[in-house]
Amino acid sequence: MIINLASYYVPDSIVSNKLFFRKCGIQDNEILTKCGISTRRWTSSEENTNTMAIEAVKSSKEKLPFKIEEIDLIIGATYTPFDTVSTVSHVVQKTFKISKAKCFTIDSACSSFVNAIEIVDCYFAKGKATKALIVTSENNSLYSDPSNKKSGFLWGDGAAAVVITMENLTKDDLLVLDVNTTGLGNIGRSIEAVNLIPTNGGLEMNIGNDVFQQACKYMLKETKDILSQNNLTTEDLDYLIPHQANSRIIDYVRNELKTPSISVLTNIHQYGNTGSASTAIVLAQNWECFNKDDLIAISVFGGGYSSGAVLLKKI
Repeated sequence: MIINLASYYVPDSIVSNKLFFRKCGIQDNEILTKCGISTRRWTSSEENTNTMAIEAVKSSKEKLPFKIEEIDLIIGATYTPFDTVSTVSHVVQKTFKISKAKCFTIDSACSSFVNAIEIVDCYFAKGKATKALIVTSENNSLYSDPSNKKSGFLWGDGAAAVVITMENLTKDDLLVLDVNTTGLGNIGRSIEAVNLIPTNGGLEMNIGNDVFQQACKYMLKETKDILSQNNLTTEDLDYLIPHQANSRIIDYVRNELKTPSISVLTNIHQYGNTGSASTAIVLAQNWECFNKDDLIAISVFGGGYSSGAVLLKKI
């Protein structure tokens, strides 16, 4: 299984930390200390989860090494849908006239992108698909409340599109060595910690301490486990792409890996927490930066809870 292309889209509107001082009295330096976020992108009134996904796919269409109509599996990944029936995957299918594709959308909070990769692996293994498109898109600003002093400042909007096949088709291709996901609904304060209930407060993180502790533990564990399962150590790893939830979580994982040579790729300072799209956006931003034989790990943690990791190698 090979990732042939990754592209992304973020809205033009830049929201600084000044907004949250006006809304709830939290200072810029307090936000930076809490999570490392300086700005985030928010959608305009004409944008939503679906339009961002379409823009992300448009960015990749011209570079696609085959006709987009040949895609036979489309998986949407989002917890902030514009429409829960005609989902982001269906909108992409219709917009780009991909008539022969199986099509559905999944939600495992911020782990959803990695869950989608694992599902693609299963479809390929069964011979049910050969060319897949994952579209992950989050419109957090639609559901969040900027006056919420606990978590209103965390959220950013953005989307990414990732094309996966069984063939080496471009000079930038990444081989998927392994993928793993884990359901963690049985631990900690999983069901209470992060919620998006449209009729009751929208997107909220009410028990941030538990989220922080579990994310630190399981993003580190997923990274170490996927390396161990492939007879590798942290010394073999060149890049880590962690979920962009909080700079303090990222720093913890970086320090606990105890391998200074690993380059940790981030964008949280500029884009905030873009949910399930975060690691896919970072991957797309750095798509042309990897060298032959580089090893890249993606590690995620999602509300609910869930976690996962992907191990990639530049061909």
